[in-house]
Amino acid sequence: MAASSWRGAVLLRTVSGLWQPGPDAAREWMIRLPSLLGYQRRCVSCVAGPAFSGPRLASASRPNGQNSALDCFLGLSQPDNSLPFRVPAVSVHRDEQDLLLVHRPDMPENPRVLRVVLLGAPNAGKSTLSNQLLGRKVFPVSRKVHTTRSQALGVITEKETQVILLDTPGLISPAKQKRHHLELSLLEDPWKSMESADLVVVLVDVSDKWTRNQLSPQLLQCLTQFSHVPSILVMNKVDCLKQKSVLLELTAALTEGVVNGKKLKTRQALCSQPGTHCPSPAAQGPDLQPARDPQRMGWPHFQEIFMLSALSQEDVKTLKQYLLAQAQPGPWEFHSEVLTSQTPEEICANMIREKLLEYLPKEVPYNIQQKTEVWDEGPSGELVIEQKLLVPKESHMKILIGPKGYLIAQIAQEVGRDLMNIFLCEVQLRLSVKLLK
Repeated sequence: MAASSWRGAVLLRTVSGLWQPGPDAAREWMIRLPSLLGYQRRCVSCVAGPAFSGPRLASASRPNGQNSALDCFLGLSQPDNSLPFRVPAVSVHRDEQDLLLVHRPDMPENPRVLRVVLLGAPNAGKSTLSNQLLGRKVFPVSRKVHTTRSQALGVITEKETQVILLDTPGLISPAKQKRHHLELSLLEDPWKSMESADLVVVLVDVSDKWTRNQLSPQLLQCLTQFSHVPSILVMNKVDCLKQKSVLLELTAALTEGVVNGKKLKTRQALCSQPGTHCPSPAAQGPDLQPARDPQRMGWPHFQEIFMLSALSQEDVKTLKQYLLAQAQPGPWEFHSEVLTSQTPEEICANMIREKLLEYLPKEVPYNIQQKTEVWDEGPSGELVIEQKLLVPKESHMKILIGPKGYLIAQIAQEVGRDLMNIFLCEVQLRLSVKLLK
């Protein structure tokens, strides 16, 4: 059995069966835990490349940080319910993150839960919205399409309510997936997510005049197949519209003039402002049952309409409160300290990939391979990461490095700052570039 597998198995048996004796026993095991996980400080071999080291945070002085997730469910510290909502950090250790994901949820007496799937065209702003709802950036965001390559899960836990966000890749057609040799996950994951959804959030970028007037055939097909799942429409990037009156015609087109089974009143659409939502309209005549049209461009079964900018915390707060209110009585799926199902290595790789997409032209970032060489604790308790970027062409290599290494250094700095906010510890990130042979 591999050493890492052995450590994981022993750790799981330990945590699941040996915490009953009380806090003293827990503290004894806590002392042994770092060696059990194999987190002794080791010598770090360096590779050429820029490094980033930001200001030391308080949690960097100990492996798990103050009041870490592990401390909480070992009974070494208890969350204070009187404190305001706190966004948990992500552990830098995969074993701790894996353990947290399988640990029994710390549910209140009357738990409520809601599973939400975000659907939309590529680059509609799904990951940006997910990050704002979560309160911490854990999903990659860029202006290029297909930044999200597979389904990613985020968890919002407030008081007795848990909302599980499934951030899916943008819906694409099978022909496009085959033509551009894209991963199969981009085609399959949105459909798989719908099977367990309690609510669908359909996101539309209203600043894109080429796509904003209708829902894509793939999205309509998905909504039709899972028509039993309630759905809401979120019109994103309304701050980019110079003429707010455009929202009226867009609302009519995307909903076919019907919301929650009632005809949409013109006055309601006009009075909607960014950061608010249109409540279900009052009845204007009998419930409408639109005929099924194979050439349908909108969806007449949305329960609510929200108009917002995913970059605005105030705008997103309205949507977040709505989602929390829609949760139904039921058991939580995760411990309250879980923020995402991603491993720390996946988060790091995605954040680096985000910057590659942001700064490199055309197809260049899509052809770069990433390989993590070092993931270790440094001599002062900081997280040391070394990743090698493999590029297929020498010309691409020169672009990535930039004049005097400026671009690769900037990417390392920006990713380092993002990772410190996710892990809440000091991060030293070193990137090196190598020609793929």
